[in-house]
Amino acid sequence: MFRQKVRINEGRVGLVFREGDLLQVLGTGEHKIKHSDVLDVYDRSKQFVPVGHELNVLLTHVDLASELTVVEVPDQHLMLMYTDGLFTRVLGAGKYAYWNGSSEYRFELLDLSSKEMITGLSKNLLIRRELLAFVRVFEVGTSERGVLFVDGHFVKELGSGIYYFWRNATPVLVLKTDVRQRQMEISGQEILTKDKAGVRLNVQVLFRVTDIVKALTEVKDFEKQLYAMVQLAVREFAGTYTLDELLEKKEEIGTHVVESVEQKVTELGVKLVSCGVRDIILPGEMRSIMNQVLVAQKQAQANVITRREETASTRSLLNTAKLMEDNDMLFKLKEMEFVEKIADKIGEITVSGDGQVIDQLKSIFSVSKGK
Repeated sequence: MFRQKVRINEGRVGLVFREGDLLQVLGTGEHKIKHSDVLDVYDRSKQFVPVGHELNVLLTHVDLASELTVVEVPDQHLMLMYTDGLFTRVLGAGKYAYWNGSSEYRFELLDLSSKEMITGLSKNLLIRRELLAFVRVFEVGTSERGVLFVDGHFVKELGSGIYYFWRNATPVLVLKTDVRQRQMEISGQEILTKDKAGVRLNVQVLFRVTDIVKALTEVKDFEKQLYAMVQLAVREFAGTYTLDELLEKKEEIGTHVVESVEQKVTELGVKLVSCGVRDIILPGEMRSIMNQVLVAQKQAQANVITRREETASTRSLLNTAKLMEDNDMLFKLKEMEFVEKIADKIGEITVSGDGQVIDQLKSIFSVSKGK
């Protein structure tokens, strides 16, 4: 029977088929086969993917099965493949065959249907392109805390970090919020005082989330509820005082708000650190009236001060006059003081007549005590 000679190089393997059936497996070296036989040559360093034949059928051949490492990945699973200790690829559901001897293979089966957080795999591996499509990633920042829900049920509280879950039909939800001290502005609150004066208040609140589970699981939108509680407390305080009293007690509003809502905000998982009023804004007409009142008050104060100074000045003059009336020397000194002051303001004095200069000056500036 006529045969042909074939050579199988190192690192390769030959499969001989006769009439479509696997006849034999050829290793490295020279071999003789019939001309009618079909030879398929495969690279041992690569996955065995038979051409034109079913893998399961070929694996029934004992010689071929002994040359292969076969792994099967069920549905809802992944297989991580490591070649010579290094991660190589991800295998989806199916059956795979690799040649023995060329490399050392290791396989790790992963259950994609698991509801648990992914553990045991390095983060560097999870973020690789081959795996990332199968992974859900949740990040909780350094200043945040989160809560984990799996399939609609609360599981646990999460600290800062990155969390990985398999991407499957089970819903996974991570809610998170900042646990640092935060500021809330409650602006433009239209409020009627006890005397029916309309004012607008701008309030500033500092708060901190202290119970993350309460804030995110037991309360719907804790920030809106906190806003409403502070708003009502401010209205309650302002409505019990007249406008003048409210303006005087502006600094007390924050203390009242903190004390009145302290217990209620605890039920939200929140601690109110402080509260204060930034502005009390009056309507245009009210501002005009208040300005008029202020001007009138200041004018009245100025008038009082003027009258007080005038009274003091008059009293001083009266006291001086009484002293001068009883003391001729003091009267003469005062007369000389007046003459000196007048002389300072006169650049030139013209004296006419035959009288002496001193006598003329005396007649000008002296005043008879009897008058």
